[in-house]
Amino acid sequence: MRMNRISRARARTALALAVAGLAAGATAGAGPAAAEPKAAPAPPADCGAAHRIEQKLSNGTTWRMCWNHNNMAGIILEDVSYQPPGEARPIKVLNSAKLAQIHVPYDDGSEEYADLTDHHFGAGLVDMAPGECPGGTIRTVKFRDPEGVSKEIKGLCSTTRARGHAYHMQTMTPDWTFGKKYQKQGKDLLVYTVNKVSWYEYITEWRFQDDGTIHMNVGATGSLAPQSYDAGDGQGWPIGKGAKAKALSHSHNVFWRLNFGLDGSSKGRIEQYDSKVSPPAPGRRAPSNKTTRTKVTKELAGDAKNMRWWRVVSATGKNKDGHPRSYELVPGPTATYPGRGFTKHDVYFTQYNKCEQYASGNPHCPDGHPTTVNKWVNGQTLTNPVVWVNIGFHHIARDEDQQPMPVHWQGFSIAPRDVTAMNPLTPKELAGTNGQLD
Repeated sequence: MRMNRISRARARTALALAVAGLAAGATAGAGPAAAEPKAAPAPPADCGAAHRIEQKLSNGTTWRMCWNHNNMAGIILEDVSYQPPGEARPIKVLNSAKLAQIHVPYDDGSEEYADLTDHHFGAGLVDMAPGECPGGTIRTVKFRDPEGVSKEIKGLCSTTRARGHAYHMQTMTPDWTFGKKYQKQGKDLLVYTVNKVSWYEYITEWRFQDDGTIHMNVGATGSLAPQSYDAGDGQGWPIGKGAKAKALSHSHNVFWRLNFGLDGSSKGRIEQYDSKVSPPAPGRRAPSNKTTRTKVTKELAGDAKNMRWWRVVSATGKNKDGHPRSYELVPGPTATYPGRGFTKHDVYFTQYNKCEQYASGNPHCPDGHPTTVNKWVNGQTLTNPVVWVNIGFHHIARDEDQQPMPVHWQGFSIAPRDVTAMNPLTPKELAGTNGQLD
């Protein structure tokens, strides 16, 4: 929860002083917003050891990427590639991936915030204690904050974590008894930071699975702002004794920007798939389900729908079966916020424009250029598509949100579709079963 916009800058400064003894090294981005210093040029693909993450997981998959820091977006991942067992070379997946906005409107209409572009989300990077990155490496992030002060924050964790079953398959013998069992435990590479914006603290997590799936998640934690405990308009939820201390409800609308580079090419294509279920036809036992493909050739503001999904298809690469490589968008649970034009849709596919970096309040375009992602959808042909994903969460506070507030997560995934000819973790003795069950 927040305080009003006028008092917020003061509160942030006071908060930074108040918690200095509680969270050594935490930076709240205090003080009035200033013009962001000119960004340093992005590192090349060979970004150097300090900005490179390379991890071979126990199942044989290797992920490689570079990282950069920005005072608004926070950590930006670049040149992300995936090399599963059996592939001689890394498979490029993403040119870049980053947060593109955290929009926070309040239910009573009193305030709304753009935490990245108005409040320099990235400059609020906080130090991590060793226990926050179990078994991993905490990297030092060097940058100048919006006031020009040099920072060195031990704030970027890269580690590995078990996720449970990657698969489980019990074979059957010709006489219908159980045969050999195949199972494998999955392993993930996690890359994450913690950024403080006023009372909230955001955990930005990128999770890279050994089967090629990538999860993008933001977890909100920290504190509920005590300035909002009155909820005098009757909205909100009581979190104190009786009907006291009603916390004002609000939304978190989180945007991500993905610039795909499948197989090293930015010229991918977008496809939308919809399925329609019809009643059983005469002579059929069950309803039928027909799936249709729509090629998205123009910019699109898309809405999630039952049995609808999208994929980004490589313009150049194919797997060993000759099928075009692609990644499917897998949205997580969302509460789409209809209050603003740019938050009304779940996905946007726009033609690449260097200045279009943030979903709202975009500061990088020339005068007269629209500043929100919905207004960039104007009929351009998609030859170099950029993918924007919007996942919303309506936060109605509860007693358990104090104190501190448990993490509530929101996010989505991109899953490989035909990137490899078979499951990349297939055991050797099943490698010859491609396209056949025997």
